[in-house]
Amino acid sequence: MSRNDRIEIARVSGALGAEVTGVDLSQPLDPETVQLLRAAWMEHQVLFYPEQKLSDANLERFTSYFGPFGKEPFVDGISTDHPNVLAVIKEADEKRKANFGGNWHSDWSFQDAPPAGTFLYALQVPPYGGDTMWANQYLAYEMLSPGLQRLLDDMEAMHSAKRPYGRQGIYADKSQARSMKIRTGIEAEEEIAHPVVRVHPETGRKALYVNQVYTIRFKDMTSAESAPLLDYLFAHATRPEFICRNRWRQGTLTMWDNRCTQHYAVNDYDGFRRELHRTTCAGDAPAGPHQQQRPVAAQ
Repeated sequence: MSRNDRIEIARVSGALGAEVTGVDLSQPLDPETVQLLRAAWMEHQVLFYPEQKLSDANLERFTSYFGPFGKEPFVDGISTDHPNVLAVIKEADEKRKANFGGNWHSDWSFQDAPPAGTFLYALQVPPYGGDTMWANQYLAYEMLSPGLQRLLDDMEAMHSAKRPYGRQGIYADKSQARSMKIRTGIEAEEEIAHPVVRVHPETGRKALYVNQVYTIRFKDMTSAESAPLLDYLFAHATRPEFICRNRWRQGTLTMWDNRCTQHYAVNDYDGFRRELHRTTCAGDAPAGPHQQQRPVAAQ
């Protein structure tokens, strides 16, 4: 029996997500295993690996199988030895405070080339609460009417980090998420245009690509003009039938595809400490249905 014969991949919901067992991510993986896991990632969008025992070096090595590290703006790594590993922490005494990732979003969509994937490893979790949800943006696009699909296929939207990380953003209040190494400033207020409908560079499928944290308006439109349709898309993109939900357990590693999902970290565990370590792998510049794929920005 080969090593890969022991790997089992079991779907966890009707919308997206699968649990992977029979693989030890603390050990180096052979190319055949990496290919198998990448194919499962493309099929299921989110993969859960329970009962792993990983160091930060292990997490970095596993991430590197799927591409170079992504750029991490506004949040500092845990150390000079592991600058690509972010500690996502909320302390037990941080009651009624913002939590990192506490709204529907795709990671760093305000970048020219946002991360392709995010990897999150649970070191300490509350006895209940602190779940993360993911929404399938392939389904979000496919469940729109043909007329709205045609309209959105030709549209672009502006993305910016100003709401969380700008001078007036939520994290400019240093009492919020004080356990995180977060920086704010004027550079967060820059805007970049991305297609509203993104063609996945590996699967070729169309995905809705707007989110309520970083998408601020449609290109060449005001925020007020954009709001009615954007608000509809934000609500539509996270319909219950598009979602899977993970109850974190210590030792679970989760990886997800930012190009075709959104996610939401539920902030319902006041009084308990939660710590997860996070990496990203670099992605490409988003391309729409009528655009050629642009090259990945220099890392």
